[in-house]
Amino acid sequence: MSQRLRLHYADWGNPDAPPLILLHGGQDHCRSWDWVAARLCDRYHVIAPDLRGHGDSDWCNGSTYMINGYIYDLAQLIHQMKLAPVTLVAHSLGGNVCVRYTGLFPENVARLATIEGLGQTHNAERNKKSTIERTCEWVEAARKLASYVTWRYESLEAAVTRMKEANKHLSDEQAQHLTEYAVRQNEDGTYTWKFDPYVRPFPPYDLTREDVEALWARIKCPTLLMWGTQSWHTNPAEDGRAAKFPNARVEGFEGAGHWVHHDKFEQFMAVLEGFLAEAR
Repeated sequence: MSQRLRLHYADWGNPDAPPLILLHGGQDHCRSWDWVAARLCDRYHVIAPDLRGHGDSDWCNGSTYMINGYIYDLAQLIHQMKLAPVTLVAHSLGGNVCVRYTGLFPENVARLATIEGLGQTHNAERNKKSTIERTCEWVEAARKLASYVTWRYESLEAAVTRMKEANKHLSDEQAQHLTEYAVRQNEDGTYTWKFDPYVRPFPPYDLTREDVEALWARIKCPTLLMWGTQSWHTNPAEDGRAAKFPNARVEGFEGAGHWVHHDKFEQFMAVLEGFLAEAR
Protein backbone atom coordinates (compact mmCIF):
# COMPACT_ATOMS: atom_id res chain seq x y z
CA MET A 1 0.00 0.00 0.00
CA SER A 2 1.13 3.55 -0.75
CA GLN A 3 -1.04 6.63 -0.12
CA ARG A 4 -4.08 4.33 0.11
CA LEU A 5 -3.29 2.78 -3.29
CA ARG A 6 -2.86 -0.95 -3.62
CA LEU A 7 0.20 -1.41 -5.80
CA HIS A 8 1.18 -4.61 -7.58
CA TYR A 9 4.65 -6.05 -8.08
CA ALA A 10 6.17 -9.24 -9.46
CA ASP A 11 8.73 -11.03 -7.29
CA TRP A 12 11.08 -13.67 -8.74
CA GLY A 13 12.09 -15.01 -5.30
CA ASN A 14 15.64 -15.66 -4.10
CA PRO A 15 15.15 -13.33 -1.10
CA ASP A 16 18.63 -13.98 0.35
CA ALA A 17 20.31 -12.58 -2.76
CA PRO A 18 21.12 -8.86 -3.28
CA PRO A 19 17.91 -6.93 -4.07
CA LEU A 20 17.36 -5.52 -7.56
CA ILE A 21 14.32 -3.51 -8.70
CA LEU A 22 13.23 -3.29 -12.35
CA LEU A 23 10.99 -0.27 -13.01
CA HIS A 24 9.07 0.12 -16.27
CA GLY A 25 8.27 3.23 -18.30
CA GLY A 26 5.08 5.19 -18.95
CA GLN A 27 2.02 3.29 -20.26
CA ASP A 28 3.92 0.04 -19.73
CA HIS A 29 3.81 -2.70 -17.06
CA CYS A 30 6.10 -4.77 -14.84
CA ARG A 31 5.96 -7.90 -17.03
CA SER A 32 7.83 -5.91 -19.68
CA TRP A 33 10.92 -7.01 -17.72
CA ASP A 34 10.24 -10.76 -17.78
CA TRP A 35 13.16 -11.63 -20.06
CA VAL A 36 15.58 -9.50 -18.04
CA ALA A 37 14.33 -10.92 -14.73
CA ALA A 38 14.72 -14.49 -15.97
CA ARG A 39 18.40 -13.83 -16.67
CA LEU A 40 19.12 -12.18 -13.30
CA CYS A 41 16.97 -14.01 -10.76
CA ASP A 42 19.59 -16.68 -10.01
CA ARG A 43 21.94 -13.98 -8.66
CA TYR A 44 19.53 -11.30 -7.40
CA HIS A 45 16.26 -10.93 -5.56
CA VAL A 46 14.42 -9.38 -8.52
CA ILE A 47 11.30 -7.28 -7.93
CA ALA A 48 9.39 -5.44 -10.66
CA PRO A 49 6.58 -3.10 -9.52
CA ASP A 50 3.73 -1.68 -11.56
CA LEU A 51 3.69 2.10 -11.23
CA ARG A 52 0.47 3.62 -9.90
CA GLY A 53 -2.04 3.88 -12.75
CA HIS A 54 -0.25 1.12 -14.67
CA GLY A 55 -0.53 -2.64 -15.03
CA ASP A 56 -2.32 -4.23 -12.09
CA SER A 57 -1.75 -1.33 -9.66
CA ASP A 58 -4.60 0.94 -8.59
CA TRP A 59 -5.47 4.08 -10.50
CA CYS A 60 -5.28 7.40 -8.67
CA ASN A 61 -8.40 9.20 -7.54
CA GLY A 62 -8.32 12.31 -9.71
CA SER A 63 -6.43 13.06 -12.88
CA THR A 64 -2.96 14.15 -11.78
CA TYR A 65 -0.01 11.79 -11.89
CA MET A 66 2.96 13.70 -10.48
CA ILE A 67 6.44 12.20 -10.54
CA ASN A 68 6.66 12.76 -6.77
CA GLY A 69 3.87 10.21 -6.35
CA TYR A 70 5.86 7.61 -8.28
CA ILE A 71 8.96 8.44 -6.22
CA TYR A 72 6.99 7.98 -3.00
CA ASP A 73 5.73 4.59 -4.15
CA LEU A 74 9.29 3.45 -4.90
CA ALA A 75 10.47 4.79 -1.54
CA GLN A 76 7.70 2.87 0.23
CA LEU A 77 8.51 -0.37 -1.58
CA ILE A 78 12.18 -0.12 -0.60
CA HIS A 79 11.29 0.91 2.96
CA GLN A 80 8.57 -1.65 3.60
CA MET A 81 10.56 -4.56 2.15
CA LYS A 82 13.83 -3.36 3.72
CA LEU A 83 15.67 -3.53 0.39
CA ALA A 84 18.30 -0.81 0.85
CA PRO A 85 20.95 -0.70 -0.42
CA VAL A 86 19.24 -1.78 -3.64
CA THR A 87 20.26 -1.91 -7.30
CA LEU A 88 17.88 -0.04 -9.61
CA VAL A 89 17.42 -0.81 -13.33
CA ALA A 90 14.77 1.29 -15.05
CA HIS A 91 13.35 2.50 -18.36
CA SER A 92 12.09 5.93 -19.43
CA LEU A 93 9.62 7.30 -16.83
CA GLY A 94 10.77 4.60 -14.43
CA GLY A 95 14.35 5.74 -15.02
CA ASN A 96 13.46 9.32 -14.19
CA VAL A 97 11.79 8.11 -10.98
CA CYS A 98 14.82 6.00 -10.01
CA VAL A 99 17.33 8.74 -10.80
CA ARG A 100 15.47 11.22 -8.62
CA TYR A 101 15.02 8.70 -5.82
CA THR A 102 18.75 7.99 -5.90
CA GLY A 103 19.54 11.70 -5.73
CA LEU A 104 17.24 12.09 -2.75
CA PHE A 105 18.47 8.99 -0.91
CA PRO A 106 21.93 8.17 -2.31
CA GLU A 107 22.79 5.91 0.62
CA ASN A 108 19.91 3.56 -0.33
CA VAL A 109 21.15 2.69 -3.84
CA ALA A 110 24.10 0.42 -4.64
CA ARG A 111 23.98 0.74 -8.44
CA LEU A 112 21.80 2.60 -10.92
CA ALA A 113 21.19 1.71 -14.57
CA THR A 114 18.68 3.56 -16.73
CA ILE A 115 17.46 3.40 -20.31
CA GLU A 116 16.67 6.93 -21.48
CA GLY A 117 15.56 7.90 -17.99
CA LEU A 118 16.78 11.49 -17.72
CA GLY A 119 13.85 13.24 -19.38
CA GLN A 120 13.73 14.44 -22.95
CA THR A 121 15.91 17.32 -24.02
CA HIS A 122 13.11 18.70 -26.21
CA ASN A 123 11.18 19.39 -23.01
CA ALA A 124 13.38 22.48 -22.75
CA GLU A 125 10.93 24.30 -25.05
CA ARG A 126 8.02 23.35 -22.82
CA ASN A 127 9.93 24.46 -19.74
CA LYS A 128 10.31 27.95 -21.20
CA LYS A 129 6.57 28.42 -20.68
CA SER A 130 5.34 29.85 -17.43
CA THR A 131 3.66 27.69 -14.80
CA ILE A 132 0.41 29.48 -15.67
CA GLU A 133 0.70 28.50 -19.34
CA ARG A 134 1.58 24.91 -18.53
CA THR A 135 -1.29 24.63 -16.05
CA CYS A 136 -3.77 25.92 -18.63
CA GLU A 137 -2.49 23.38 -21.14
CA TRP A 138 -2.79 20.59 -18.55
CA VAL A 139 -6.40 21.59 -17.73
CA GLU A 140 -7.29 21.40 -21.43
CA ALA A 141 -5.57 18.02 -21.82
CA ALA A 142 -7.34 16.61 -18.74
CA ARG A 143 -10.69 17.94 -19.94
CA LYS A 144 -10.26 16.16 -23.27
CA LEU A 145 -9.46 12.93 -21.45
CA ALA A 146 -12.62 13.30 -19.38
CA SER A 147 -14.63 12.69 -22.55
CA TYR A 148 -12.11 10.21 -23.97
CA VAL A 149 -13.62 6.91 -25.05
CA THR A 150 -11.14 4.15 -24.27
CA TRP A 151 -10.12 2.40 -27.45
CA ARG A 152 -11.43 -1.13 -27.58
CA TYR A 153 -9.88 -3.92 -29.62
CA GLU A 154 -12.14 -6.62 -30.98
CA SER A 155 -9.52 -9.30 -30.35
CA LEU A 156 -6.21 -9.85 -28.60
CA GLU A 157 -4.62 -10.15 -32.03
CA ALA A 158 -5.77 -6.63 -32.88
CA ALA A 159 -4.12 -5.31 -29.72
CA VAL A 160 -0.91 -7.20 -30.59
CA THR A 161 -0.94 -5.50 -33.98
CA ARG A 162 -1.18 -2.11 -32.29
CA MET A 163 1.70 -3.06 -29.98
CA LYS A 164 3.88 -3.84 -32.99
CA GLU A 165 2.91 -0.56 -34.63
CA ALA A 166 4.18 1.26 -31.53
CA ASN A 167 7.54 -0.54 -31.64
CA LYS A 168 8.46 -2.05 -34.98
CA HIS A 169 11.55 -3.72 -33.49
CA LEU A 170 9.45 -6.22 -31.52
CA SER A 171 9.39 -9.86 -32.54
CA ASP A 172 6.03 -11.63 -32.75
CA GLU A 173 6.82 -13.45 -29.49
CA GLN A 174 7.70 -10.22 -27.67
CA ALA A 175 4.62 -8.39 -28.93
CA GLN A 176 2.33 -11.26 -27.92
CA HIS A 177 3.80 -11.50 -24.41
CA LEU A 178 3.79 -7.75 -23.76
CA THR A 179 0.22 -7.38 -25.01
CA GLU A 180 -1.17 -10.26 -22.95
CA TYR A 181 -0.05 -8.50 -19.76
CA ALA A 182 -0.90 -5.00 -21.00
CA VAL A 183 -4.63 -5.50 -21.64
CA ARG A 184 -7.73 -6.53 -19.73
CA GLN A 185 -10.80 -8.10 -21.30
CA ASN A 186 -14.06 -6.20 -21.02
CA GLU A 187 -17.47 -7.68 -20.33
CA ASP A 188 -18.38 -7.45 -24.01
CA GLY A 189 -15.31 -9.47 -24.99
CA THR A 190 -13.22 -6.58 -26.28
CA TYR A 191 -9.79 -5.63 -24.91
CA THR A 192 -8.47 -2.34 -23.52
CA TRP A 193 -5.08 -1.26 -22.17
CA LYS A 194 -4.70 -1.47 -18.39
CA PHE A 195 -3.06 1.91 -17.84
CA ASP A 196 -5.11 4.92 -16.73
CA PRO A 197 -5.52 7.37 -19.66
CA TYR A 198 -4.83 10.21 -17.21
CA VAL A 199 -1.16 9.16 -17.03
CA ARG A 200 -0.71 10.64 -20.51
CA PRO A 201 -0.58 14.43 -19.90
CA PHE A 202 2.60 16.04 -18.61
CA PRO A 203 1.99 17.41 -15.10
CA PRO A 204 1.73 21.21 -15.00
CA TYR A 205 4.69 21.79 -12.69
CA ASP A 206 7.87 20.04 -11.67
CA LEU A 207 11.37 20.66 -10.36
CA THR A 208 13.44 23.14 -12.33
CA ARG A 209 16.24 21.82 -14.51
CA GLU A 210 18.70 23.25 -11.98
CA ASP A 211 17.04 21.30 -9.16
CA VAL A 212 17.07 18.09 -11.20
CA GLU A 213 20.75 18.53 -11.97
CA ALA A 214 21.40 19.13 -8.27
CA LEU A 215 19.85 15.70 -7.61
CA TRP A 216 22.06 14.14 -10.28
CA ALA A 217 25.12 15.61 -8.57
CA ARG A 218 24.18 13.85 -5.30
CA ILE A 219 24.33 10.37 -6.92
CA LYS A 220 27.57 8.74 -5.83
CA CYS A 221 26.93 5.11 -6.81
CA PRO A 222 28.11 3.64 -10.14
CA THR A 223 25.64 4.80 -12.79
CA LEU A 224 24.99 3.46 -16.31
CA LEU A 225 23.08 5.68 -18.74
CA MET A 226 21.84 3.78 -21.80
CA TRP A 227 20.16 5.02 -24.96
CA GLY A 228 19.13 3.79 -28.42
CA THR A 229 20.63 5.46 -31.47
CA GLN A 230 17.29 5.25 -33.32
CA SER A 231 15.34 6.79 -30.44
CA TRP A 232 14.05 10.36 -30.25
CA HIS A 233 16.25 10.84 -27.18
CA THR A 234 19.72 12.32 -27.53
CA ASN A 235 23.10 11.00 -26.42
CA PRO A 236 23.58 12.09 -22.78
CA ALA A 237 27.36 12.08 -23.26
CA GLU A 238 27.08 14.62 -26.08
CA ASP A 239 24.31 16.87 -24.74
CA GLY A 240 26.06 17.41 -21.39
CA ARG A 241 23.69 15.55 -19.08
CA ALA A 242 26.07 12.69 -18.23
CA ALA A 243 28.69 15.16 -17.04
CA LYS A 244 26.35 16.23 -14.21
CA PHE A 245 26.77 12.80 -12.58
CA PRO A 246 29.82 12.14 -10.39
CA ASN A 247 30.21 8.49 -11.43
CA ALA A 248 28.39 7.74 -14.68
CA ARG A 249 29.19 6.19 -18.02
CA VAL A 250 27.10 6.15 -21.19
CA GLU A 251 26.34 3.20 -23.46
CA GLY A 252 24.62 3.61 -26.83
CA PHE A 253 22.96 0.74 -28.71
CA GLU A 254 23.11 0.87 -32.49
CA GLY A 255 19.86 0.01 -34.21
CA ALA A 256 17.78 0.28 -31.03
CA GLY A 257 14.90 2.64 -30.42
CA HIS A 258 13.49 3.80 -27.10
CA TRP A 259 12.93 0.24 -25.78
CA VAL A 260 16.57 -0.86 -25.80
CA HIS A 261 15.89 -3.85 -23.53
CA HIS A 262 13.46 -5.23 -26.13
CA ASP A 263 15.11 -4.04 -29.32
CA LYS A 264 18.63 -5.33 -28.62
CA PHE A 265 18.09 -7.76 -25.77
CA GLU A 266 21.31 -9.79 -25.94
CA GLN A 267 23.52 -6.72 -26.33
CA PHE A 268 21.62 -5.00 -23.54
CA MET A 269 22.05 -7.94 -21.19
CA ALA A 270 25.77 -8.20 -21.96
CA VAL A 271 26.26 -4.54 -21.03
CA LEU A 272 23.97 -4.67 -18.00
CA GLU A 273 25.43 -7.87 -16.56
CA GLY A 274 28.94 -6.54 -17.07
CA PHE A 275 28.02 -3.36 -15.23
CA LEU A 276 26.40 -5.23 -12.36
CA ALA A 277 29.44 -7.48 -11.98
CA GLU A 278 31.96 -4.62 -11.77
CA ALA A 279 33.71 -4.14 -8.44
CA ARG A 280 32.75 -0.90 -6.73
